[in-house]
Amino acid sequence: MKPVLYAHPFSSYCQKALTALYENGTDFEYRMLDHAQPETLADFEARWPIKRFPILVDGDRTIVEATIVIEYLGLRYPGPVKLIPDDPDAAIEVRMLDRFFDNYISTPQQKIVFDAIRSEPDRDPYGVEEARRMLERAYAWLDRHMEGREWAAGEVFTLADCGAGPFLFYADWTHAIDPGFRNVHAYRRRLLERSAFARAVDEGRPYRKFFPLGAPDRD
Repeated sequence: MKPVLYAHPFSSYCQKALTALYENGTDFEYRMLDHAQPETLADFEARWPIKRFPILVDGDRTIVEATIVIEYLGLRYPGPVKLIPDDPDAAIEVRMLDRFFDNYISTPQQKIVFDAIRSEPDRDPYGVEEARRMLERAYAWLDRHMEGREWAAGEVFTLADCGAGPFLFYADWTHAIDPGFRNVHAYRRRLLERSAFARAVDEGRPYRKFFPLGAPDRD
C-alpha cells in the first residue's frame, strides 16, 4: 500500500510536505481536506483530533507535522533527492534552518493572517506588530545568511528549502520583503522556479481568493 497524505493545496505546511513528495516522485494517495468531502474530514479528525494538517498515514501508522512527514518519507520512501544529509553535522545545519523557517518566518506570518480572520473586537494589534518586527529581523538575518548560497544549507536542495518555499511565498504577501534584501528575493525566486514547489503553488492557485489579506496579482 502507498502512503496517504491528508492535506489542502493552499496550506503552507501542506505545500512543504508536497514539495518533498514531488521532489522525489513519491507515489502517494492525496486525500484533500475539503468541506465538500465530509467523510475524508471525519477520517482525518478521527486520526488526529488536534486537526492540524498535513498528516501522513502509512498502514496503521499516522505521522504528524510536516517536518516529521518529510523525515519519515526519507526513511521509508527514499528517492533520488536526499533532503536530509547523511553527514550528522550537515544534517544539524539543515534541521536548524528548518526550525528557522518554521518559527521565525511561518509563525509570525500566520499570526498576522489569523488576526485578520478574527472579528474586530478579538484582534490583537500589539501581537501583529510584534509579528511584523519578527519578520523584519528574520528577513535581515536570512539576507546575510544567503549571501553566496543557492539553497538554504548551501549547494543542494534540502528539507529546509521545502519549508522556505511556501513560508517565504506567503510571508512576502503578508509583510512585504524589503527590496533591499536582494538575497532573500533572489532565493524566493529560485524556490518558485523549482519544479516541485512550482507544482504545489499551481495546485493552490484556485484558492487564492480565500487569502484574508488579499492575494497579490503576482507569483
